[in-house]
Order: sequence, then C-alpha cells, then structure tokens
Amino acid sequence: MFDKLFQAQQKAEEIKKRLDTISVSGEAEGGLIRVVATANKEIKEITIDPVFLSNADKEELEELLVVALNKAIAQAENISQAEMQAASKDMLGGLGGLFNQ
Repeated sequence: MFDKLFQAQQKAEEIKKRLDTISVSGEAEGGLIRVVATANKEIKEITIDPVFLSNADKEELEELLVVALNKAIAQAENISQAEMQAASKDMLGGLGGLFNQ
C-alpha cells in the first residue's frame, strides 16, 4: 500500500516539474499586452507594446493587464487540470490492484 502512495507522490512531483516547463500566454487588444506564464501559474513575462503604452491611460492599462493575466491563468488551469486528470486515472488504475489483493 505504501508503495502505491509513494508512487502517487512521485507522479505528482513529476507533473509539477512538467507544468513548470509548459508555457501559456494571454493577450489583450490583439497582442498589445501579452502575458507569459507556466502551467503552474507562475508569471514569467509581461510585454506591453511601446506605442500603446505611450498613448494609454492608467485605467486602460490596468484593465487590459487584468484581461491578459486572467487569460494566461485560465489557460494554465486548463492544462494543469488535464494533467492531473490523466495522472488520477493512472493512479486509480494502479490502486485497483490494491483492493483486489
């Protein structure tokens, strides 16, 4: 039983490491603001078009940053959930043998 739990813990750590290597992005205003994050929801980069920045007011910039950030986080969440569901199926399949012993 402890072997199965240890394997599940190892699998979770592998997933976390893999999610750190997957990049997702969110954009606002057709790419004028772009946010890049990992699938673990860590923001890595924010890019703002210099021409847009010179003409934008504070409220507009803040609003568009929120839009781009939320898009990146939503994409990261989707990938994370998909990875966890796949791992859960693998783990549950392995645990099935635990109860049949």
